[in-house]
Amino acid sequence: MAQTSGPFELPPLGQQDLLELPISRLQPTQLCLGLAEVRSRARDFSLETAAERRRYLRTRPVPVAVSSAGEHWMIDRHHRLRALMEVDAEATAFCSVVLLLVGASRAHCLEELNRRGWLYLRDSEGRGPLPPERLPMNLGSLGDDPFRSLVWKLKQEGLIRAQPQVPFLEFHWASWLRRRKLPAFDSMDLSPALPEARRLLRGPLGHGAPPAT
Repeated sequence: MAQTSGPFELPPLGQQDLLELPISRLQPTQLCLGLAEVRSRARDFSLETAAERRRYLRTRPVPVAVSSAGEHWMIDRHHRLRALMEVDAEATAFCSVVLLLVGASRAHCLEELNRRGWLYLRDSEGRGPLPPERLPMNLGSLGDDPFRSLVWKLKQEGLIRAQPQVPFLEFHWASWLRRRKLPAFDSMDLSPALPEARRLLRGPLGHGAPPAT
């Protein structure tokens, strides 16, 4: 692979060899996730054998940005891999390099990822954007955002449509719901907030469109 003094794009997913890396080595590009989704995915993984999980993961490689210091930032799949860690702390994942950053400091690498819109820098209480240096070094250190859990549940129910072309769609919906008056709830019990959240999404403020943040 040719060396360069700056970032450059590599071939699209599926057109290059995959790396197999321990999940514990992958660094997140967001500050939080929804533990309700993590626990649901962990239950699914627990029903599979290690071989079945491995075959599944190979079909869904994790896009990663790599620094010359050997740091690997995962651009997606945070919930899925955090869930797998709950089942097997030594698990590995298949990764596809989408960006190589050579000869740059960690701060510069994070700055480049942020410039590309690949970092989500609001914390579990919606504060931010925070400095990229606040990102945890591993998936196990991500905070729990109950509103992100709520959005996952509403998406499961079909009240929020998947829109792959919209980066961080679920987090934008979480931010939108956070500004509404919902009963107190947490990721372990979403039920207090669900009726009002459903009503909002079925009303004129919802309509399945990405909310402004």
